[in-house]
Amino acid sequence: MKTTLDLPEELVREMKVRAAREGRKLREVATEVIQRGLSAPTPTKEVAAKRIKFPILRCEGPATRQFTPEELDEILFQPEIDSLS
Repeated sequence: MKTTLDLPEELVREMKVRAAREGRKLREVATEVIQRGLSAPTPTKEVAAKRIKFPILRCEGPATRQFTPEELDEILFQPEIDSLS
């Protein structure tokens, strides 16, 4: 079946290089790439649960305080550093 896809130039370039290197047609490489993507496992709830969760900073009233990069660094990373010690 014929179809038209609008793909990023870099992706098409990489597929063309692979096809030339392996002596195959672009169509064959594109089909393989798409099939691999479709057969790849989807992320499970366990994988999603392992993602980094950023802390939520709650404040009373309007949030007017501006944090410096150093303050944010301390808020975000100090607990991890303390737990490693």
